[in-house]
Amino acid sequence: MTQIQHPTKLLTFEEFLAYDDRTDTRYELVDGGLVEMPTQSQENCDIAKFLLFELAKHFPITLLAYKDIEVEVSGRRETCRLPDLVVHTEESKAALIGSPRNLNYPRYAPAGAGG
Repeated sequence: MTQIQHPTKLLTFEEFLAYDDRTDTRYELVDGGLVEMPTQSQENCDIAKFLLFELAKHFPITLLAYKDIEVEVSGRRETCRLPDLVVHTEESKAALIGSPRNLNYPRYAPAGAGG
């Protein structure tokens, strides 16, 4: 069996986004270090789905991100959180157009942007 080695140096946000230990383990970046995320409970997943469907009644679906999104948190050291659900503004969603990390969401352009 191969032992997986986690980086011993502090990671930048970009290094975190590119990090792959070839497992299904999910990590958050906290002050430059990897922190393993626990497996989500079914109750947590059900709550996140419920909130998604409720929010979809009030916001365009293109402004909702469910799972698989990284949020860079400003602070003394690099930190990245992996929220279950995000409601974007028109501006934040537009900023993701063309981003290599925006693979799981439909392309979105604000009205009148020709997209």
